[in-house]
Amino acid sequence: MRFFGRKKRQLVKLLVVEDEPLVAFDTEHVLTDADYEVVGTVDRVSKAVTLIDGGADIDLVLADVRLADGSGVDVARAAHARNIPVLFITGTPPDGVEQLAEGILMKPFGSRELLGAIDAIEERRAGKPPSRLPSGFRLFARA
Repeated sequence: MRFFGRKKRQLVKLLVVEDEPLVAFDTEHVLTDADYEVVGTVDRVSKAVTLIDGGADIDLVLADVRLADGSGVDVARAAHARNIPVLFITGTPPDGVEQLAEGILMKPFGSRELLGAIDAIEERRAGKPPSRLPSGFRLFARA
């Protein structure tokens, strides 16, 4: 039982990589309303990799897989190299990326599913089993 509000989050600064403007806008809105700090919302692999490789302070990357200039898998590789966790948000799940990301949230999704997926990733990174997994979300097994 908590008397003093929410627990302190470890995943606060989020990078959104999405090339569908409406999805990007909605995602950013949901995250800021939930008191996350959106470090950036970008629509290209190159912009995301530049931010990641440039040392931007990012706690979690939310990446679509199909982007106008390439694949979100390349974004995940850059984030993985810097030990930044990734949540794929996509309608087309890629194969063989379990080692690059924490999990995948299938489109379409609602704000509850998005926030629940981030909470589940945070719980697992804190060493606790996630209390519940939202529909459309799959947490990848840890190696």
